[in-house]
Amino acid sequence: TFSTILMAYPISLSITALLIFITLIIYKPSKKLKDLIEDIKELNLRILIVSNSTKKRVEPFKEILNVDSAYFASKPLSKKYIKIMKLYKLKPTQIACVGDQLLTDIYGANRMEFLSILVNPIGNIDYVLTKFNRFIEPFIYNKLEKKELLKKGEYYE
Repeated sequence: TFSTILMAYPISLSITALLIFITLIIYKPSKKLKDLIEDIKELNLRILIVSNSTKKRVEPFKEILNVDSAYFASKPLSKKYIKIMKLYKLKPTQIACVGDQLLTDIYGANRMEFLSILVNPIGNIDYVLTKFNRFIEPFIYNKLEKKELLKKGEYYE
């Protein structure tokens, strides 16, 4: 389960918040996402959905999943991350981030020195900017793999 993966990290003892980055193409959470959130809630982590989408798109997820949220996040820029840390009194070492986009989710989390967890996309429909990012990502993955920094499908501690 996801909770097993998260707790495998040595830094995990200090993790108190989980930021979940979601591209909100769909209008309501899937059963798979609901089950994942319930699994994570068992870890007693503060869960926030962080999205570049509008409040109107994010609110249904916040309400249905009963979690906090941040909209218009402008990932990978740091402004919203800093606001979240101040609002919830969190340090970078207390935050883990889960996302499926290398150029926004993972890059933004790494810039803030958060624990970042790259996952496969849950959907197959993307916004135009996301499509552009996904077009560029394979070139970045190849470069990172050649430098032996990251290989898709591998688990890193």
